[in-house]
Amino acid sequence: MKYWAKGLMSAVVLMLGIVPAMAFQFPDVDENHWAAKQIDILSDQGVIVGYPDGTFKPDENVTRAEFASMAIKALGQEHTKVIQPVEFTDITSAFWAYDAIQKALYFDLISSDKTLFRPDDNVSREEATTVAVNALTTEQISPAKALEVLAKYSDLESIPNDFLIPAGKSEILNMIVVAPGSEKPALEPLRPATRAEVAAILFNMREQAKLNPNAKLAEAMRKKTGNGYVIEDATIQGSIGTIPAGAIFPVKITKYVSTQTSTAGDVYVGAAPQNYTTKDHYILVYENSNFKGQLLDVRSGKWFVRNGVLVFENSLITTYNDQTIEFKATGELHKDRNWFMKFVRATLKGEKLEASPSDVVYMRLLKPVKIDLTNGWIYEE
Repeated sequence: MKYWAKGLMSAVVLMLGIVPAMAFQFPDVDENHWAAKQIDILSDQGVIVGYPDGTFKPDENVTRAEFASMAIKALGQEHTKVIQPVEFTDITSAFWAYDAIQKALYFDLISSDKTLFRPDDNVSREEATTVAVNALTTEQISPAKALEVLAKYSDLESIPNDFLIPAGKSEILNMIVVAPGSEKPALEPLRPATRAEVAAILFNMREQAKLNPNAKLAEAMRKKTGNGYVIEDATIQGSIGTIPAGAIFPVKITKYVSTQTSTAGDVYVGAAPQNYTTKDHYILVYENSNFKGQLLDVRSGKWFVRNGVLVFENSLITTYNDQTIEFKATGELHKDRNWFMKFVRATLKGEKLEASPSDVVYMRLLKPVKIDLTNGWIYEE
């Protein structure tokens, strides 16, 4: 059965035309390949993908648009919003990598001093290395220092002037990528970078960015804090927060419902009345995130028969960054009553229930939810 399931998964993958992360090597990248580790790790995390035939093609090239997309994914910023995009004459908002390119500009990975982006040109080793260095906060070095640290490279005298400092910084941080085998290594800045080289460059960039990101990345990678409704049992591991199953949270109803006029199956909509936070004030769900589901059980209140019953079943949440994803929870509307009314309702029954806009229902989460605390993105299980 196990092998049958694996075969079925492979067939589905090929039908979709994409190769997801796998625990094994690509058939054309054996365990002795110089970039096998970086390729495995980044493919496992969805930063880079293989071809529909299951291969990786480590010696093929990467376009500038593809590299921008990979760089943003490697830095975990694919869900960042850019308010003021930069216009190029050779790409429009309909281009598949438009958002990634705008994010690369916003985070200062690439410059915008030209009107052409050249999305289909191959990314050069110089360009890829410069992007990796731009993602970091680094110490300033002089041209003389750069020449000193780069002295071991055979083509040092021919590298472009504007690459000298980025190359020197990259060498100091041990980020220069050169495939092994040469007696004296060469920088080859103008040569198109291979897919294997790109994997190694992105891996090095990400590891360094964890320690010394540039100013904009540092802000984006910071776990966001604020006040709000505290979910006491929420946990944090690194930058990931988890709301456990069974957690209770308030939802503000935004559409009127009633035991007397609504029926089971009716759609209900709601919103987070405030941030949901951990006890350390890290924001899990932002205020005004939208909830949607249906009325699971509706029974009208009838004298001498029963009190009204109004049960909500939440299915989805739409977060402040426009992500819509499963958020399973249930809640039942109750009225606050003094001791006398409790006695009346227990003996005579007949209570009617209604939730007007701005009324709050407390929900109980049915499945744990994992959230990136730096950007509010919810992970699919």
